[in-house]
Amino acid sequence: MFGLGFGEIILVLIIALIFIGPKKLPELAKGLGQGIREFQKAAKGFTDSMQEAAHQEPAPPAIEEKEEKIIASESDQDEKKPLKEEKPS
Repeated sequence: MFGLGFGEIILVLIIALIFIGPKKLPELAKGLGQGIREFQKAAKGFTDSMQEAAHQEPAPPAIEEKEEKIIASESDQDEKKPLKEEKPS
């Protein structure tokens, strides 16, 4: 566990007991355990979603690409239309 031996872990726990106190130490350990559990759950959810995304088919082209094609085809049609001549008044 983090490269610490049994003796070092006991020493850290004794120092924590002295500074934190015997009343707050169980609450702190419970909160720490819940935080670690939530982090592991979030990490697993992230890796699962990434693996699922890797196995899916590629997404269709983005809407911007479709809009660019539409705009390009409209501009091609505009170039083919003759300009209206204005009559002088």
